[in-house]
Amino acid sequence: MRPVVLVSQASFDASDAASAFHSSLTGETGAVVTFAGIVRGSGDLSLTLQHYPGYTERKIGEIATRAIGRFGLDSLLVRHRVGTMRPGETIVFVAAAGAHRREAFEACDFMMDYLKSAAPFWKLETVDRESRWIEPTARDIADRQRWEVDDARDQ
Repeated sequence: MRPVVLVSQASFDASDAASAFHSSLTGETGAVVTFAGIVRGSGDLSLTLQHYPGYTERKIGEIATRAIGRFGLDSLLVRHRVGTMRPGETIVFVAAAGAHRREAFEACDFMMDYLKSAAPFWKLETVDRESRWIEPTARDIADRQRWEVDDARDQ
């Protein structure tokens, strides 16, 4: 089973994405976990994500494939926006389906930790015409590293 990875400038509705994902599942699925991330902020804020088309999808696909194997998933969808977004817009959607809830929750969390801290996106925040590049926070990095500790323990 291969994950579905979609990266585009097109806006999307997380509820529609969740419904479409759910309708694609088989009778073996016992749990579905979804996560939708939205752009925080208010006023004259914008967030611009840049990426290298093809490369970004491939790298996210590699991690998503790893998640499928690691958590024994039936299905995994990662949808991410690029381009310029405003507060309240959906920026990311992850859906994980598996036989049991724990694996689906963990897979969703695993994917978000990767997307937040290591996916090949460049984030530029602009407020009142002042721009700054955004780097992953120490918490973002620590969240991702806990999975690496689990990997080392499993070997």
